[in-house]
Amino acid sequence: MVLTKEDLEKKLKLTKEEEAWFSSPSSLPLTISDYYFSLIEDDANDPIRREVVPSILECNDDASIDPLAEVDHSVTPRLIHRYTHRAALLTTDRCFTYCRHCFRRRFTGLNSGAISTQDIDKASNYLKDHKEIKELLLTGGDLFTLPISRLDYLFNSLKSSRPDMILRLCTRAVVTFPEIFTQQLMDVIKKYSYGAPFLLLTHYNHPRELTKESIEAVNKFLSLGIPAFNQTVLLKGVNDNPDTLEELCNSLLYNRIKPYYLFQGDLVTGTTHLRVDIKDGLALEKELRKRLSGLAMPQYTLDLPEGGGKIILTENHFIAEDDNFYYFSTPEGDKRRYPKK
Repeated sequence: MVLTKEDLEKKLKLTKEEEAWFSSPSSLPLTISDYYFSLIEDDANDPIRREVVPSILECNDDASIDPLAEVDHSVTPRLIHRYTHRAALLTTDRCFTYCRHCFRRRFTGLNSGAISTQDIDKASNYLKDHKEIKELLLTGGDLFTLPISRLDYLFNSLKSSRPDMILRLCTRAVVTFPEIFTQQLMDVIKKYSYGAPFLLLTHYNHPRELTKESIEAVNKFLSLGIPAFNQTVLLKGVNDNPDTLEELCNSLLYNRIKPYYLFQGDLVTGTTHLRVDIKDGLALEKELRKRLSGLAMPQYTLDLPEGGGKIILTENHFIAEDDNFYYFSTPEGDKRRYPKK
């Protein structure tokens, strides 16, 4: 694991901004898996490097520590119930690699530790009493940092309480630490693959992350009949150009991973320098619709501040209407009409 300045300097010549972080570090620690570190190039503009190597720029903004108001919507110490039909369970604060765009800095990497037996039981009891919740996101941190015995207890508790509830396995480990998906781990997942399905939610931001090792890890889930969906964060200097996003989305789909969300960056402290202006994001979304099939096209999505929920950001093709027709613009800018009757 890369944990110190000295570890970074074995491979990288640090920029002034990167070096300055160590004199006044942010709350999110430096941790990069050896595997993911091997993907970084010694180039100050390398997009993979920008995702995980800290910079003093993340210490110079005063945005919110909890932009999605998760604390206000917490119904147990680890269970967040913000939407009527789905909830999120914080399984741990640990990750194999801490991404500098992390939106959960109020929790991640702050030594809260793995979810306790008591907190698993509290969450399971709440979910048992709230049948309106149809999906549960298992997130954190990364749930696959948990010991296999803890995962076994977690899955058993949730499946016993709510066998009808879909479980989303939200993980970046297939990207940053694919070696964790051993046969022993996959056997535990297979053991609980009954009732409502597991869904795998991955987090690829750049085409170079789709390595042979990473794809093999995802294939282990696919072989169990667990579908894979990807959530990308739009990041300045990482993937904020149409060529990169086009390659990423097509590569994901080729590897049987559905591009699901393209997230606008949340207004969380430490990430201002990585956020793309929404106007630029909308221009990218418009261009991608020209280049990608419907299956390869993710939803450009904004999670509104103060717990406002997710909305889809897209160009409005509806232009006008009269007594007989609705008028629309095509993706190429032409005009078409559709009859009212």
